[in-house]
Amino acid sequence: MKSVFRNIGAGGVFLAGICIAASQPALARDLTVVSWGGNYQDAQREIYFKPFAAKTGKPLLDESWDGGYGVLQAKVKAGAPNWDVVQVEAEELALGCADGLYETIDWAKLGGKDKFLAQSGSECGVGAIVWSTAIAYDGAKLADGPKTWADFWNVEKFPGKRGLRKGAKYTLEFALLADGVPKDEIYDVLGTPEGVDRAFKKLDELSPNLVWWEAGAQPLQLLASGEVAMTTAYNGRITAINKAEGKQFKVVWPGSIYAIDSWVVLKGAENAAAGQDFIAFASAPENMIKLPATIAYGLPNKEAAAMVDPKYAADLPTAPANIADAIPLDVDFWIDNSEELTRRFNAWLAR
Repeated sequence: MKSVFRNIGAGGVFLAGICIAASQPALARDLTVVSWGGNYQDAQREIYFKPFAAKTGKPLLDESWDGGYGVLQAKVKAGAPNWDVVQVEAEELALGCADGLYETIDWAKLGGKDKFLAQSGSECGVGAIVWSTAIAYDGAKLADGPKTWADFWNVEKFPGKRGLRKGAKYTLEFALLADGVPKDEIYDVLGTPEGVDRAFKKLDELSPNLVWWEAGAQPLQLLASGEVAMTTAYNGRITAINKAEGKQFKVVWPGSIYAIDSWVVLKGAENAAAGQDFIAFASAPENMIKLPATIAYGLPNKEAAAMVDPKYAADLPTAPANIADAIPLDVDFWIDNSEELTRRFNAWLAR
């Protein structure tokens, strides 16, 4: 995993690069917040990281990661983790809560769980965004682009490579959608041996045309370079690059899968108390409301969600028109089946 981290001072100036501590005396470590990199973390830096550092008068270090529950396990089990606050996906939240990897959230600092969507408030995590994985394509190159996952698989109608996130989760759901399984039956089908076989058989069809990505910024680069004709991507990054670089990338909402990411504080983190304060700051309506103007993710804080400008609301995964034909990620399914399906997916990749 390649990580990039920045030190943000109280005055809002940040230095990019690798921090080398060997020549320095042992000092208290700066609050370290970890997110998903790319244009999403660029937005977080301006909206959350710099203002929080300015408010507290203390530096904040931000680092990026590509996910992986084992990374969090290793850091906590080794003791004195060098990360404090981490943004995690839904199953990483559930597994980590069950395994005792995270500190208990001080909900009094956030005004109580009732201020948040029901799925975004737990004993050890606070909802940060509602986001979707969806088909993305370049509207400047495809005037009449894909409408369904069957189109994504159709390389005769839409020639070119396809980008998919490298992993069983999402990939297997999308394969079944492409094979005609109704969205309301996806997890029932995937929960059977026959359904798993069906998903991998569908992947076999597309295999010669697949390009795998791992970090959230990669699918946008693949589209921009023309290496792929279409790809899965995180919805907010698509609208963000359109705004920042004048791209015409399109989001295909039907058949997209939406989920909630959460902030957690790693168990035993040196800056656990400051981490709780940061989460409260980032979750406050007056701060969270600034996010959709830069990157189109839904807001778990109900008060903030109600304040979103209509001109931004239409691009959010939580917009009624966008969520109507979307699928909620079944977190419990992936907690129960992730190990087995990941093992089979890796074996399929290695053929």
